[in-house]
Amino acid sequence: MAYGIPPAGREREHRLPPALRAPFEARTWREFGYLLLNLPMGITGFVWTVTMFSLGAGLLITFIGLPVLVLALGGCRAIGSVERSRARSMLWLDVENPRPVRAKGGLLARLGAQLGSGVNWRHALYTLLHFPWGVFTFSVAISFFTYGWGLLTYPLWRWVFPVYFGQDGLQIYGSDDGRHGWWLHTPLDMALSVAVGGTLVLTMPWVVRGMAHVDRVLVSGLLGPSRLADRVTELESDRGVVVDTAAADLRRIERDLHDGAQARLVALAMDLGLAKEKLLEDPSAGALMVEEAHGEVKIALQELRDLARGIHPAILTDRGLGPALSAVAARCTVPVSVTVDLPARPVPAIEGIAYFTVSELLQNVSKHSGASRASVDVWRADDRLMMQVIDNGRGGAALSGGSGLAGLAERLDSVDGILAVDSPAGGPTHITTELPWRA
Repeated sequence: MAYGIPPAGREREHRLPPALRAPFEARTWREFGYLLLNLPMGITGFVWTVTMFSLGAGLLITFIGLPVLVLALGGCRAIGSVERSRARSMLWLDVENPRPVRAKGGLLARLGAQLGSGVNWRHALYTLLHFPWGVFTFSVAISFFTYGWGLLTYPLWRWVFPVYFGQDGLQIYGSDDGRHGWWLHTPLDMALSVAVGGTLVLTMPWVVRGMAHVDRVLVSGLLGPSRLADRVTELESDRGVVVDTAAADLRRIERDLHDGAQARLVALAMDLGLAKEKLLEDPSAGALMVEEAHGEVKIALQELRDLARGIHPAILTDRGLGPALSAVAARCTVPVSVTVDLPARPVPAIEGIAYFTVSELLQNVSKHSGASRASVDVWRADDRLMMQVIDNGRGGAALSGGSGLAGLAERLDSVDGILAVDSPAGGPTHITTELPWRA
C-alpha cells in the first residue's frame, strides 16, 4: 500500500517556503476537493446502509431478510470500491482491493459466508462513520475557504455593498435598522480583513491535510484487506518460494548424481569387468587396471561426500553451527575468521538455513569480491538469530532482481527472515541476516 506518496516524476524543487507555497499547491486543492466530496459520499453511504439494514432486519422473520442484508453488504462493498478509487486519485493512497468472499455449497452457505465476512462489515462500518466525518470535514473546509479567500480579497469586491445594498461595507454586527453596527469600510477595517483572511488562507492547507490524513487512516484501516488476509497472501507467496527452492535443489542433486558419481560408477563397473577378463590373460595388466579402479572408487566416494555435505553436513548435525561454519570457512579461498556466540542450538531447520546462508555468502566472497580477508559473526539478539558476513573486497553487491542475493533474500523471507546488504562501491561489504530463533 502506497501511503500518500506522489507518483514518480511529480516532485520538483521550489523556492518559496512551504507555508507560503501550500495554499497554491495542487495537493491542497486535490485534498480540498476530496473533503468537499466527503459530504455527498457520506450521505449516500449512510442512507444506503441505514435503509437497507433496517429493511433487512425487519424482514428477518421471513427468508427475504437474509438476501436483503447480503445486498446491503454488497452495496457497502461497492461504495468502498468507489472510495478506494477516490482516495487513489485524490489522496495518492493506493489501497489494495479486498479479496472477494467465496464459499462452497448451496445458497444458504453463500449467504452465510457473506454475512460472516469481516471485510463486508468493515465496509458497512465505514459508511456509518464516514457520514458524520463527511459533514464535519465539508463544513470546516468550506468555512476556511469561504472566509479565508473572501476576507483576503475583500478590498476587491467591497464596492458591491454601496452600489447594490446601500451600505458602506460588509456588516460584521449591528441592528437591522442600520443605525448601530460595524461595517468594514475604513482602510484599517480592510487591512484587518486582509490580515485575518491571509491567516485563514495560510492555515487552510494544514487543516485540510490533517483532515485528509484522517481519511487516509479510515480508508486504509476499514476498506483494505485485513491483516489476516495479508498474512495469508504472504504465506502463500512464501510457500511458492519454498516449493520452487526445494524443486531446484532436487534437480541439482539429480544432476550432480547423474553427471558425477553415477557416471563415474558406471565407468568403474566397466573397468572392473575388463580387469576381470584381463586377470586371466595378463595378471600384471589386470592388477594395474584394478589399482586404477580403486582410485576411481576413492574419487567417487569423495564426490558422494561432497554431495551429502551439500544436502546436510554431518558436522552440523553432530557438533553444531560453530564447527560447521569453521569447516566452511576453511574451504574458502579467502582467510575467514569465524565467531559464533550462541547460548544454545536453534532447531535443526533454522540451523540448516543459517549454515547454507553463510555458505552461499562465503562462496560469493570467494568468486566475486576480490577480498583479502573476511569475517563471520553469529549471535542471538532476543528472539532472532543474527549473522553478519563482512569482507574488504571491491563492494557493489546489491539485491537487484535476478541476482544470487535476491534469491537468497526470497528464501530467507519464506521463514520470516531478513537479509540486508550494505556494499558501497570500493567496499567494504556488510551483509546482515536475521532468522527467527526457535530453540
